[in-house]
Amino acid sequence: MSTDRPDMRISDAERELVVAQLNAAVAEGRLTLSEFEDRVDGVLRSRTFGEIEPYVGDLPQKGPMAVPEQLEIRNRSSSLKRQGRWTVSRRLLISTRSGSIKLDFTEAVFTSPVVEVQLEARSSSIELVLPRGATADIGSIAPHSSSVKQKVPAVYDQPEQGVIFKIGGEVRSSSVRVRYQRRFWRWRW
Repeated sequence: MSTDRPDMRISDAERELVVAQLNAAVAEGRLTLSEFEDRVDGVLRSRTFGEIEPYVGDLPQKGPMAVPEQLEIRNRSSSLKRQGRWTVSRRLLISTRSGSIKLDFTEAVFTSPVVEVQLEARSSSIELVLPRGATADIGSIAPHSSSVKQKVPAVYDQPEQGVIFKIGGEVRSSSVRVRYQRRFWRWRW
């Protein structure tokens, strides 16, 4: 695992990717079961990228962190929330029917300066909470009997300071909101 900053803290999602890499190494015959158990214990106790390096340094890499290029989120008649520290792929595909999705990107780790979000929603609500400094382009959303609200600057309003979200897709009888996190004196939502 290579990273420019070995002292940077590792997220739970990134730890899971390392454990998946160790699982693949066992399946390929590169590690014995006892080596696998020892390495998984070490990975789960690690807090930084530098601490993880000894456990995967001798294994082949499929990329800097083997973060998938695309993440697909499917939701049917349910409520789905994602918040806290998580790794965001370069491309997100969100498909929802009769449900609600709230993705909070304020503490997320981005693998790319541009995040493409493709929506497919029917009778649903989607809320995207962007980190401060991020911009959004919602011009590619095709709404049909829907509400689309953007409460963050458009890409062309600001020079490239933060992450750029390019949001497109088709929404029917749904609502889409793109905003920053709201903060008050001691609490936020």
